Amino acid sequence: MYLADANIPIDANMYYYPLARVPEFWDWLAAMGRQGIIKIPREIFDEVVLPRPEEPDAVIQWLLDHQADLLLDEEPTPGLVARVTEEGYAADLTDIEVGKIGRDPFLVAYALADVANRRVVSNEASRPTQRRANRKVPDVCAGFGVHCLNIFSLIRELNFRTADWQPRP
Repeated sequence: MYLADANIPIDANMYYYPLARVPEFWDWLAAMGRQGIIKIPREIFDEVVLPRPEEPDAVIQWLLDHQADLLLDEEPTPGLVARVTEEGYAADLTDIEVGKIGRDPFLVAYALADVANRRVVSNEASRPTQRRANRKVPDVCAGFGVHCLNIFSLIRELNFRTADWQPRP
């Protein structure tokens, strides 16, 4: 199972697969979610959609419309979240630092719960020299033996192609 970071749908729409121009990507993403192949943990999902503006943008609305397909139906393991926070970032984070790392420890903890069968998908770039709240998801994942890949590696691994999808009516 691939666990998507908040930047996956945001970056996809903003930079390379806009909803209005490449609907096949979004159909594929929803289908992968229905099959249990790609999921978004609740904490990460909420990071994108909450607080919701009165008129949500296209990605927020799409996520809300497809939450049944994409939401990971699990509760976090508090001990794993604490372990990821303390060992992956720092045991003595300040409130400001905790705010800076956001909900990333949840993403890594869900993958750590089944490291043999789960991967994290994040577009964050590795910066192995960064410390504490400045650490990036790929580096935290590496410290726990969790495989982390970006969206381009994901679409290669899962063989997304627009030719596989029929045009919308």
